[in-house]
Amino acid sequence: MTKADIIEQIYEKVGFSKKESAEIVELVFDTMKETLEKGEKIKISGFGNFVVRQKRPRIGRNPQTGEEIEISARRVLTFRPSQVLKSALNKDEIAEF
Repeated sequence: MTKADIIEQIYEKVGFSKKESAEIVELVFDTMKETLEKGEKIKISGFGNFVVRQKRPRIGRNPQTGEEIEISARRVLTFRPSQVLKSALNKDEIAEF
């Protein structure tokens, strides 16, 4: 599913114009991006958690040459699905939100 597909779904199901639907989707994604850039967690009830983690620098190997290289410190985004989403993915009954 792409961003355009999400906009189309909102347009069809909610009844907003395509322009309004696009603005809403952009606003939601921009808000999520800004929150994650600050290092804050996003918890969406019934869906899951987005968390930014700090990874330390470490030594890795170039698979072609076997040479050791340093992999720099960085932040990574992780997603942990909620039990409701896990159940839906596994065809269990979906709990009410």
